Amino acid sequence: MIKLKIRNPLVLITIALLTLCWAGQTLAARTPLPSPPPVSGKAHVLMEYHSGDILAQSNADEQREPASLTKLMTAYVAFSALEDGAVSLDDEIIVSERAWRMPGSRMFIEVNTRVPLRELLKGMIIQSGNDASVAIAEHVAGSEESFVQMMNATASALGMNNSRFANSTGMPDPEQLVTARDIATLARALIRDFPDNYDWYSQREFTYNGIQQHNRNRLLWRDESVDGLKTGYTSGAGYSLVSSAERNDMRLISVVLGARGDQARVSDSQSLLNYGFRFFESHPLYAAGEELTRTRVWRGASDSVGLGVRDDLRVTIPRGRYDELDAYMDLESAVAAPVSLDQQIGVVRVTLDGEVISERPLYPLQAVDEGGLIRRLFDDVRLWFM
Repeated sequence: MIKLKIRNPLVLITIALLTLCWAGQTLAARTPLPSPPPVSGKAHVLMEYHSGDILAQSNADEQREPASLTKLMTAYVAFSALEDGAVSLDDEIIVSERAWRMPGSRMFIEVNTRVPLRELLKGMIIQSGNDASVAIAEHVAGSEESFVQMMNATASALGMNNSRFANSTGMPDPEQLVTARDIATLARALIRDFPDNYDWYSQREFTYNGIQQHNRNRLLWRDESVDGLKTGYTSGAGYSLVSSAERNDMRLISVVLGARGDQARVSDSQSLLNYGFRFFESHPLYAAGEELTRTRVWRGASDSVGLGVRDDLRVTIPRGRYDELDAYMDLESAVAAPVSLDQQIGVVRVTLDGEVISERPLYPLQAVDEGGLIRRLFDDVRLWFM
């Protein structure tokens, strides 16, 4: 049981959290956490989806050629345009000669034909069609060059600080580079922000123009818990795979870049996923908007205000160690009105073995206006003697 402590000499409270029992967990005592499995790829990351915690990594911030992993960003930008109402899944897109002539993997659309955006998205996601990617980019932004600007602006907004895109397909370009950490960040955002569209990544095959093609992510056949995301290959990039799987309410994202072959990227990814699910567990601690404590407000229309976190706080820890978690809050010693919703008033920290594993700012759950003249004068006198 976690006790939430407040480091404030005026206040002392404890909030008890219910211990979550995980199906199949039999560890009664602490089991030493083994090292992550060896990975043949040039770079890799294993991320827990809900918390964003990194469970295993190697060369996570080394820039590498993304190949068709680029299409994850193409999809994110297209999904954003759909959400904004700028385009519709039923839009009939006239296939340009540029899109039709794209080399590499294709969904085999024909020049000057009309193809619904819905079909192009499936062709890009399931079949990794370069022709579909360019057609989507031209429809969303008018040209692939303008679409690339949107891709890079989106990467910056998502915090992908070490990645840059030069086209919508992943065709080799010296200016197009990503990192394993950034790709994991992108995959997490895609799953989080567009859950209704994410189902396409689990589809094993797609038929268009009488041609049936299979999803290149072979983990979809090997592991029923896997439901995405994308493969990539060029001679320069090697074999890459971004995969995501969900077991017992825990979702993991694995990124393997630059593996030696298709079998290697699949084996590496499977090993990482199995390691994460076997040796870690994820726990929700505090919900967004939940009142964790109240703090005194001086000179205000109200004499106190509730504090909480803006986003759900969830942690990923080695299995069997939930009872060893500790949490405490550091609060400002004197809070005076007016208090705005954007005013940080403290932090909540979660520790394990004395090490901070998660930290979130605390914000007021309600705004507090200044009190009347008498209240302000009365509080000013009290503050003077404190």
